[in-house]
Amino acid sequence: MFCSDLTFIASSNPIIYEGAEPIFIDSDYKTWNMDPDALEKAFEKYPEVKHVITVNLFGTPCDYDKIREICDRHNAVIIEDAAESLGANYKGRCAGTFGEISVISFNGNKIITGTEGGMLLTDDIDTAEKARKWSTQSRDCAPWYQHSETGYNYRMSNIVAGVIRGQIPYIGEHIAAKKRIYERYKEGFKDLPIQMQPVPDDCEPNYWLSCMTINPEAMCGQKLGDTEYTYKKESGKSCPMEILEAIKTINAEGRPLWKPMHLQKLFDCYDYITANGDVGSDLFTRGLCLPSDNKMTEAQQKAVIKVVCACFE
Repeated sequence: MFCSDLTFIASSNPIIYEGAEPIFIDSDYKTWNMDPDALEKAFEKYPEVKHVITVNLFGTPCDYDKIREICDRHNAVIIEDAAESLGANYKGRCAGTFGEISVISFNGNKIITGTEGGMLLTDDIDTAEKARKWSTQSRDCAPWYQHSETGYNYRMSNIVAGVIRGQIPYIGEHIAAKKRIYERYKEGFKDLPIQMQPVPDDCEPNYWLSCMTINPEAMCGQKLGDTEYTYKKESGKSCPMEILEAIKTINAEGRPLWKPMHLQKLFDCYDYITANGDVGSDLFTRGLCLPSDNKMTEAQQKAVIKVVCACFE
Protein backbone atom coordinates (compact mmCIF):
# COMPACT_ATOMS: atom_id res chain seq x y z
CA MET A 1 0.00 0.00 0.00
CA PHE A 2 1.18 3.52 -0.77
CA CYS A 3 1.01 5.96 2.15
CA SER A 4 1.90 9.59 2.74
CA ASP A 5 5.32 9.74 4.37
CA LEU A 6 4.96 12.99 6.33
CA THR A 7 2.24 12.02 8.79
CA PHE A 8 1.49 10.68 12.25
CA ILE A 9 2.17 6.97 12.59
CA ALA A 10 -1.55 6.15 12.94
CA SER A 11 -1.83 6.55 9.15
CA SER A 12 0.58 3.69 8.51
CA ASN A 13 0.25 1.34 11.49
CA PRO A 14 -2.96 -0.28 10.14
CA ILE A 15 -1.00 -1.40 7.06
CA ILE A 16 1.23 -3.44 9.36
CA TYR A 17 -1.77 -4.69 11.37
CA GLU A 18 -3.12 -6.31 8.20
CA GLY A 19 0.18 -7.88 7.19
CA ALA A 20 0.64 -5.61 4.18
CA GLU A 21 3.75 -3.69 3.10
CA PRO A 22 3.83 0.12 3.26
CA ILE A 23 5.58 2.12 0.55
CA PHE A 24 6.01 5.73 1.64
CA ILE A 25 5.41 8.64 -0.74
CA ASP A 26 7.19 11.98 -0.29
CA SER A 27 5.51 15.40 0.05
CA ASP A 28 5.58 18.51 -2.12
CA TYR A 29 6.30 22.05 -0.95
CA LYS A 30 3.01 23.39 -2.35
CA THR A 31 0.76 21.51 0.09
CA TRP A 32 3.15 19.56 2.38
CA ASN A 33 1.02 16.57 1.35
CA MET A 34 1.58 13.61 -0.96
CA ASP A 35 3.51 14.64 -4.07
CA PRO A 36 1.62 13.53 -7.22
CA ASP A 37 4.94 13.25 -9.08
CA ALA A 38 6.27 10.85 -6.46
CA LEU A 39 3.00 8.88 -6.55
CA GLU A 40 3.37 8.52 -10.32
CA LYS A 41 6.91 7.20 -9.86
CA ALA A 42 5.68 4.77 -7.21
CA PHE A 43 3.13 3.25 -9.60
CA GLU A 44 5.85 2.88 -12.23
CA LYS A 45 7.90 0.88 -9.75
CA TYR A 46 4.98 -0.97 -8.10
CA PRO A 47 2.18 -1.24 -10.70
CA GLU A 48 0.44 -3.96 -8.69
CA VAL A 49 -0.47 -1.64 -5.79
CA LYS A 50 -4.20 -0.90 -5.55
CA HIS A 51 -4.54 1.16 -2.36
CA VAL A 52 -3.29 4.68 -1.62
CA ILE A 53 -3.54 6.32 1.82
CA THR A 54 -3.51 10.10 1.49
CA VAL A 55 -3.18 12.41 4.51
CA ASN A 56 -4.55 15.97 4.75
CA LEU A 57 -1.67 17.29 6.82
CA PHE A 58 -2.46 19.77 9.63
CA GLY A 59 -5.88 20.49 8.09
CA THR A 60 -4.86 21.21 4.47
CA PRO A 61 -6.27 18.86 1.78
CA CYS A 62 -4.09 17.14 -0.82
CA ASP A 63 -4.01 18.01 -4.53
CA TYR A 64 -6.86 15.59 -5.17
CA ASP A 65 -7.43 16.35 -8.85
CA LYS A 66 -3.97 15.07 -9.71
CA ILE A 67 -3.99 12.24 -7.19
CA ARG A 68 -7.44 11.03 -8.29
CA GLU A 69 -6.43 11.06 -11.96
CA ILE A 70 -3.33 8.97 -11.20
CA CYS A 71 -5.23 6.51 -8.99
CA ASP A 72 -8.07 6.10 -11.51
CA ARG A 73 -5.56 5.39 -14.26
CA HIS A 74 -4.02 2.63 -12.13
CA ASN A 75 -7.37 1.32 -10.79
CA ALA A 76 -6.32 2.15 -7.24
CA VAL A 77 -8.57 2.97 -4.28
CA ILE A 78 -7.98 6.13 -2.24
CA ILE A 79 -8.23 5.84 1.54
CA GLU A 80 -8.35 9.43 2.78
CA ASP A 81 -6.88 10.14 6.19
CA ALA A 82 -8.85 13.30 6.93
CA ALA A 83 -8.23 12.97 10.68
CA GLU A 84 -6.88 16.53 10.95
CA SER A 85 -9.05 18.24 8.32
CA LEU A 86 -12.70 18.19 9.38
CA GLY A 87 -14.29 21.35 7.97
CA ALA A 88 -11.60 21.98 5.35
CA ASN A 89 -12.38 21.89 1.62
CA TYR A 90 -10.66 21.46 -1.73
CA LYS A 91 -12.23 23.30 -4.67
CA GLY A 92 -15.43 23.68 -2.65
CA ARG A 93 -15.67 19.98 -1.78
CA CYS A 94 -15.40 18.87 1.84
CA ALA A 95 -12.41 16.99 3.16
CA GLY A 96 -13.40 13.43 3.96
CA THR A 97 -15.25 12.94 0.65
CA PHE A 98 -12.29 12.21 -1.65
CA GLY A 99 -11.61 8.63 -0.61
CA GLU A 100 -13.64 5.53 -1.30
CA ILE A 101 -13.15 5.29 2.46
CA SER A 102 -12.22 8.29 4.61
CA VAL A 103 -11.60 8.77 8.32
CA ILE A 104 -12.07 11.70 10.72
CA SER A 105 -10.52 11.93 14.20
CA PHE A 106 -12.19 13.22 17.35
CA ASN A 107 -9.06 13.01 19.48
CA GLY A 108 -8.73 15.53 22.29
CA ASN A 109 -6.70 18.03 20.25
CA LYS A 110 -8.89 18.06 17.13
CA ILE A 111 -11.17 20.88 15.94
CA ILE A 112 -14.21 18.85 17.14
CA THR A 113 -13.44 16.44 19.95
CA GLY A 114 -14.95 13.62 21.93
CA THR A 115 -11.61 13.09 23.74
CA GLU A 116 -11.07 9.93 21.66
CA GLY A 117 -12.64 8.05 18.78
CA GLY A 118 -13.34 8.92 15.19
CA MET A 119 -15.62 8.45 12.23
CA LEU A 120 -15.49 6.35 9.06
CA LEU A 121 -16.99 7.88 5.92
CA THR A 122 -18.01 6.06 2.74
CA ASP A 123 -20.72 6.29 0.08
CA ASP A 124 -20.67 2.51 -0.42
CA ILE A 125 -23.49 0.76 1.47
CA ASP A 126 -21.76 -2.64 1.54
CA THR A 127 -18.59 -1.13 2.98
CA ALA A 128 -20.59 0.73 5.63
CA GLU A 129 -22.49 -2.39 6.67
CA LYS A 130 -19.30 -4.44 6.84
CA ALA A 131 -17.63 -1.80 9.02
CA ARG A 132 -20.66 -1.67 11.35
CA LYS A 133 -20.56 -5.45 11.72
CA TRP A 134 -16.84 -5.57 12.44
CA SER A 135 -17.19 -2.75 14.98
CA THR A 136 -19.68 -4.77 17.05
CA GLN A 137 -17.67 -8.00 17.37
CA SER A 138 -18.97 -9.26 13.99
CA ARG A 139 -22.19 -10.62 15.40
CA ASP A 140 -24.20 -12.48 12.75
CA CYS A 141 -27.91 -11.95 12.23
CA ALA A 142 -29.22 -14.66 14.57
CA PRO A 143 -31.37 -14.81 17.74
CA TRP A 144 -28.27 -15.89 19.72
CA TYR A 145 -24.63 -14.74 19.70
CA GLN A 146 -23.43 -16.23 16.44
CA HIS A 147 -20.03 -15.26 14.97
CA SER A 148 -18.48 -16.41 11.69
CA GLU A 149 -15.56 -13.98 11.42
CA THR A 150 -13.24 -11.98 13.66
CA GLY A 151 -14.76 -8.81 15.07
CA TYR A 152 -13.66 -5.79 17.08
CA ASN A 153 -15.05 -3.45 19.70
CA TYR A 154 -14.52 -0.19 17.81
CA ARG A 155 -17.76 1.50 18.74
CA MET A 156 -18.10 5.02 20.10
CA SER A 157 -20.08 5.37 23.31
CA ASN A 158 -23.39 7.24 23.22
CA ILE A 159 -21.99 9.80 25.67
CA VAL A 160 -18.98 10.59 23.46
CA ALA A 161 -21.22 10.76 20.40
CA GLY A 162 -23.46 13.25 22.19
CA VAL A 163 -20.48 15.43 23.13
CA ILE A 164 -19.37 15.49 19.49
CA ARG A 165 -22.82 16.21 18.08
CA GLY A 166 -23.17 19.12 20.46
CA GLN A 167 -20.06 20.76 18.99
CA ILE A 168 -20.89 20.32 15.30
CA PRO A 169 -23.00 23.53 15.01
CA TYR A 170 -19.96 25.51 16.17
CA ILE A 171 -17.37 24.11 13.76
CA GLY A 172 -17.50 27.26 11.64
CA GLU A 173 -16.67 29.36 14.69
CA HIS A 174 -13.80 27.04 15.58
CA ILE A 175 -12.33 27.26 12.08
CA ALA A 176 -12.67 31.05 12.07
CA ALA A 177 -10.83 31.23 15.40
CA LYS A 178 -8.08 28.94 14.10
CA LYS A 179 -7.71 31.09 10.98
CA ARG A 180 -7.35 34.24 13.08
CA ILE A 181 -4.53 32.55 15.00
CA TYR A 182 -2.79 31.65 11.74
CA GLU A 183 -3.15 35.17 10.37
CA ARG A 184 -1.82 36.77 13.58
CA TYR A 185 1.26 34.55 13.42
CA LYS A 186 1.74 35.39 9.73
CA GLU A 187 1.58 39.12 10.47
CA GLY A 188 3.75 38.84 13.59
CA PHE A 189 6.50 36.97 11.73
CA LYS A 190 6.47 39.01 8.50
CA ASP A 191 9.95 40.43 9.18
CA LEU A 192 11.48 37.09 10.16
CA PRO A 193 13.19 34.57 7.83
CA ILE A 194 10.34 32.10 8.14
CA GLN A 195 7.41 30.82 6.08
CA MET A 196 4.02 29.79 7.41
CA GLN A 197 2.53 26.54 6.12
CA PRO A 198 1.30 27.32 2.59
CA VAL A 199 -2.39 27.71 1.80
CA PRO A 200 -2.98 26.58 -1.80
CA ASP A 201 -5.30 28.75 -3.88
CA ASP A 202 -7.70 25.87 -4.57
CA CYS A 203 -8.43 24.89 -0.97
CA GLU A 204 -9.55 26.31 2.34
CA PRO A 205 -7.86 24.57 5.30
CA ASN A 206 -9.39 24.29 8.73
CA TYR A 207 -6.16 25.78 10.15
CA TRP A 208 -6.08 23.03 12.79
CA LEU A 209 -2.46 23.80 13.63
CA SER A 210 -0.46 26.88 12.64
CA CYS A 211 2.89 25.63 11.40
CA MET A 212 6.05 27.34 10.15
CA THR A 213 9.41 26.59 8.59
CA ILE A 214 12.64 28.51 9.00
CA ASN A 215 14.35 29.56 5.77
CA PRO A 216 17.43 27.38 5.09
CA GLU A 217 19.88 30.30 5.31
CA ALA A 218 18.47 31.26 8.74
CA MET A 219 18.91 27.82 10.32
CA CYS A 220 21.48 27.60 13.09
CA GLY A 221 23.38 24.34 13.56
CA GLN A 222 20.93 21.64 14.69
CA LYS A 223 21.33 17.87 14.96
CA LEU A 224 18.38 15.55 15.51
CA GLY A 225 18.90 12.01 16.79
CA ASP A 226 16.31 9.32 17.47
CA THR A 227 15.41 10.70 20.89
CA GLU A 228 17.85 13.57 21.53
CA TYR A 229 18.92 16.77 19.83
CA THR A 230 21.54 19.48 19.96
CA TYR A 231 21.79 22.95 18.44
CA LYS A 232 24.28 25.80 18.42
CA LYS A 233 22.97 29.33 18.91
CA GLU A 234 24.01 31.72 16.12
CA SER A 235 23.28 35.44 15.86
CA GLY A 236 20.34 36.18 13.57
CA LYS A 237 19.52 32.49 13.20
CA SER A 238 17.47 29.89 15.02
CA CYS A 239 16.10 26.34 14.69
CA PRO A 240 12.88 24.55 15.63
CA MET A 241 14.22 23.03 18.83
CA GLU A 242 15.52 26.36 20.11
CA ILE A 243 12.13 27.97 19.46
CA LEU A 244 10.26 25.12 21.14
CA GLU A 245 12.49 25.41 24.19
CA ALA A 246 11.96 29.19 24.27
CA ILE A 247 8.16 29.12 24.13
CA LYS A 248 8.12 26.43 26.81
CA THR A 249 9.59 29.01 29.21
CA ILE A 250 6.31 30.94 29.02
CA ASN A 251 4.29 27.75 29.55
CA ALA A 252 3.28 27.51 25.88
CA GLU A 253 3.33 24.20 24.05
CA GLY A 254 4.54 23.62 20.50
CA ARG A 255 6.02 20.58 18.83
CA PRO A 256 8.08 19.55 15.82
CA LEU A 257 6.34 18.63 12.59
CA TRP A 258 5.57 14.93 12.19
CA LYS A 259 8.79 12.96 11.75
CA PRO A 260 8.51 11.25 8.33
CA MET A 261 7.68 7.56 8.40
CA HIS A 262 10.74 6.51 6.39
CA LEU A 263 12.92 7.95 9.18
CA GLN A 264 11.20 5.85 11.86
CA LYS A 265 13.03 2.71 13.00
CA LEU A 266 9.81 0.73 12.70
CA PHE A 267 9.61 1.46 8.97
CA ASP A 268 13.22 1.93 7.82
CA CYS A 269 13.15 -1.40 5.98
CA TYR A 270 10.41 -0.22 3.58
CA ASP A 271 10.75 1.72 0.35
CA TYR A 272 10.43 5.47 0.12
CA ILE A 273 9.60 7.19 -3.16
CA THR A 274 10.54 10.80 -3.84
CA ALA A 275 10.49 12.86 -7.02
CA ASN A 276 11.81 16.30 -6.08
CA GLY A 277 14.35 15.74 -3.33
CA ASP A 278 13.62 14.58 0.20
CA VAL A 279 10.93 17.19 0.89
CA GLY A 280 9.42 15.60 4.00
CA SER A 281 12.77 15.33 5.77
CA ASP A 282 13.55 18.94 4.93
CA LEU A 283 10.23 20.14 6.31
CA PHE A 284 10.73 18.09 9.48
CA THR A 285 14.21 19.54 10.02
CA ARG A 286 13.14 23.18 9.53
CA GLY A 287 9.53 23.14 10.74
CA LEU A 288 7.46 23.27 13.89
CA CYS A 289 3.85 23.54 15.07
CA LEU A 290 3.08 26.68 17.02
CA PRO A 291 0.61 26.95 19.94
CA SER A 292 -2.77 26.92 18.19
CA ASP A 293 -5.52 26.32 20.74
CA ASN A 294 -8.51 28.49 19.87
CA LYS A 295 -8.92 29.26 23.58
CA MET A 296 -5.57 31.07 23.48
CA THR A 297 -6.08 34.80 23.98
CA GLU A 298 -4.63 37.41 21.65
CA ALA A 299 -2.37 38.59 24.48
CA GLN A 300 -1.06 35.06 24.99
CA GLN A 301 -0.38 34.71 21.29
CA LYS A 302 1.47 38.03 21.23
CA ALA A 303 3.69 36.68 24.01
CA VAL A 304 4.50 33.63 21.88
CA ILE A 305 5.28 35.85 18.86
CA LYS A 306 7.60 37.99 21.01
CA VAL A 307 9.52 34.96 22.22
CA VAL A 308 9.90 33.53 18.71
CA CYS A 309 11.15 36.86 17.37
CA ALA A 310 13.73 37.03 20.15
CA CYS A 311 15.19 33.70 18.99
CA PHE A 312 16.42 35.38 15.79
CA GLU A 313 18.20 38.27 17.54
